[in-house]
Amino acid sequence: MFGMFDVSTSALVANRTRLDAISANIANADVPVDPNSREVPFSERVVEFAAGDPVSGDPMGVHVASIRPRGAFRESYEPTNPLADARGYVRYPDINPLVQQANAMLVARSYDANLAAIDATKSMIESSLRIIA
Repeated sequence: MFGMFDVSTSALVANRTRLDAISANIANADVPVDPNSREVPFSERVVEFAAGDPVSGDPMGVHVASIRPRGAFRESYEPTNPLADARGYVRYPDINPLVQQANAMLVARSYDANLAAIDATKSMIESSLRIIA
């Protein structure tokens, strides 16, 4: 009976994960890449969804299949920057803040739609119980 809530709940969790990735993308859009760092440099995080629940095997709902770095960078000529390479260029993650904000708006609308679906399901269950009682 409560499986109806699970579908919308899985979408809420997936959208929260996507919004976390978007906020990290916006926060790190202007952070230069250190060419001497041994760590993997930050690049745009892309969240990919897949249908179903891989843990329970339930085909309903959605889950985060992967969060992968896009691996795209832009170069800016800054010869005085200590992070510049031999040519005088500094690499930055290739992140467009406008695209990220548009994606955040889409996620917010999807989140709201799933909350509305939960409310509608709850109302239908309450109405059904009133009819039975």
